[in-house]
Amino acid sequence: MTDEDETGVVTVFLRNGSDVLLLCRSDAVGSYSGQWGAVAGHAEGDPERLAREEIREETGLDPDALAFVRRGPPFPVEDPDHGTWRVTPFLFDCPTRDVTTNEETTEYEWVGAPAILDRETVPRLWESYRRAAPTVAAVREDRDHGSEYVSRRAVEVVRDAAAALGAGVDAPATLPDDGGGWSRLAALADELLAARESMAVVANRVNRTMWLAAGEHDAGEASSGGPVRSAGAVQEAAEHVLANLDPAGRRLVGEGRRANWGDGVVATLSRSGTVRELLGRVAARVVVAESRPGGEGRAVALALADALVAPVTLCADAGVAHALDARDVDAVLVGADTVLADGSVVNKVGTRTLASAAAAQDVPVYVAAHTDKVAPPGHEAALEPRDPAELLDGADAPATLTVEHPTFDVTPPTLVDAYCTEEGLLTADSVPTVAERAAECADWPRPSA
Repeated sequence: MTDEDETGVVTVFLRNGSDVLLLCRSDAVGSYSGQWGAVAGHAEGDPERLAREEIREETGLDPDALAFVRRGPPFPVEDPDHGTWRVTPFLFDCPTRDVTTNEETTEYEWVGAPAILDRETVPRLWESYRRAAPTVAAVREDRDHGSEYVSRRAVEVVRDAAAALGAGVDAPATLPDDGGGWSRLAALADELLAARESMAVVANRVNRTMWLAAGEHDAGEASSGGPVRSAGAVQEAAEHVLANLDPAGRRLVGEGRRANWGDGVVATLSRSGTVRELLGRVAARVVVAESRPGGEGRAVALALADALVAPVTLCADAGVAHALDARDVDAVLVGADTVLADGSVVNKVGTRTLASAAAAQDVPVYVAAHTDKVAPPGHEAALEPRDPAELLDGADAPATLTVEHPTFDVTPPTLVDAYCTEEGLLTADSVPTVAERAAECADWPRPSA
């Protein structure tokens, strides 16, 4: 069969948090009425352009307001009643759950992706999702998002793999061929632990998932009390971890309001969803450093300028000390990729410079971070060196010249006034207790145990 014998279609998954949008097809469509699917439509032409058109038509959302995540490899679906479809799957992150469906849909739901396996769906909907779903490689290679986002994707990788094992279907992640469900998922968890060593939150959330699934928790912490060390237990534990992320984030924002910056001027750098949420609620004016390498501060400044009524100032990294003084900054607020057990903060390079400049001018420094970002004792900061050629072409450099070009730096706790967490405003003296909790979850039993 040639491509000319196939009908091209797109299947588009919209993801909000850790849930995807499913639509129940009405009688107005020509096929599979009464079955659940994603946003979909015929794709004769450019699939991505048509995917965006279908998003607008079927959900009422502006596709330009969504973030493209992935285009999965196309695959054929043979149907004796409709011929052969050639499906191209897509995944977009969606900032809202408020959609306006058209006549092709009778109802819609936002659900965890494993719910696809429990519903009557259009043919091979799971296969479409599997090809666009988060993977270990995506966690390892993501340099566009912060640790909160990346860690959520890591737990989704475990959740989806566990669900697939339980249903006897292919998983998005590549799993070892040998062993039972627990050992195969344990190998996947260990692979994720090694994927982003600079981000303790990735390890902490994967570890908590496996710790809960292994039955190492106190009675009542897991939801069902079912069999431990099984694919079903891992899926349930992952869903438990994911379900608590958004409520914890809301608590963090609420606690952050207690920080004493009022309606003053707040300086920040890099890109943190938590910081963005706090700034939208408490800051009257914002100063943003450009945040090289990568320069993500520029996009943050533009987004804040669109969202806030108050003025936003963008400054060069080298100009932060001047900006703190010239703009009469009241507080510095930054995120964290990792908080070490002594309270040191691993974050985008430039954070230490900003904190040092703030200390010299008696400006308090706050770090907004979920307690999941606190690493267990003994964790060493991984600064993820970047390509030296970004700074200097090696061919032009003498042998005596080296390039220092990390992605992250380490800010000592002496430069941090408080940590805004979902548990309240913490000081550096409180951090070791949180670190010990992370160490407990890291001690889940491996298959050989």
